[in-house]
Amino acid sequence: MVKIIAAVPSLAGPLLRLHFHDCFVNGCDASVLLESTEGNVAEKDAKPNKSLRGFGSVERVKAKLEAACPGVVSCADFLTLMSRDAVVLAKGPNWPIFASKGLNLKDLVVLSGAHTLGTAHCPSYADRLYNSTGLVDPSLDSEYAHKLRLKCKSLDDQSMLSEMDPGSYKTFDTSYYGHVAKRRGLFRSDAALLTDDTTRDYVQRVATGKFDAEFFNDFSESMIKMGNVGVLTGAEREIRKKCHVLN
Repeated sequence: MVKIIAAVPSLAGPLLRLHFHDCFVNGCDASVLLESTEGNVAEKDAKPNKSLRGFGSVERVKAKLEAACPGVVSCADFLTLMSRDAVVLAKGPNWPIFASKGLNLKDLVVLSGAHTLGTAHCPSYADRLYNSTGLVDPSLDSEYAHKLRLKCKSLDDQSMLSEMDPGSYKTFDTSYYGHVAKRRGLFRSDAALLTDDTTRDYVQRVATGKFDAEFFNDFSESMIKMGNVGVLTGAEREIRKKCHVLN
């Protein structure tokens, strides 16, 4: 992991996002890594997952792990570990793997802080810039919207990438919350954090830049909880030798 992130620092965000997309479908089972087969379209080929990256890195590291310690660490556990290490190597917090379950509203606003890492293609947010009336999403700061429209020319523009945390997309920090507080969050889910009292208060608190340590601790706890959502155990569990195919 050290060599991977040193060579491609921008990969920290995609590796973290792989874990998120995996856990929020049917739980953390590494199903997002599986390839499509005849008659079955895999999760990774579903529209929301088309922009996911990092699969090659997962397979390379898993192969080394299997060579050294075969049949011990499942792909789900492995993906959890890789996402944690990606955050640590991007100067974020460290946390122990595996603990309690149960996500709440605070976990939602805390885990949204993962948008501090990485980039996004236009189609994932362009509906905030273009619609049938030609109006921009009113929850989006007009100056920021103008800058985004200069990069993202249409709803189907696949050519451009936008930083989810402008100016700091390779480093895990709290600057994301500063953008959200100014109505400059890239996604609708970012803007939604300002519509609820609990999540808005958290955004505005962390956006001051005075509670970085508190956020790092909160993020660690929420990642532990998310990593235990729907984890398969016992006879239901399979330790795949290669994460992109079933044994």
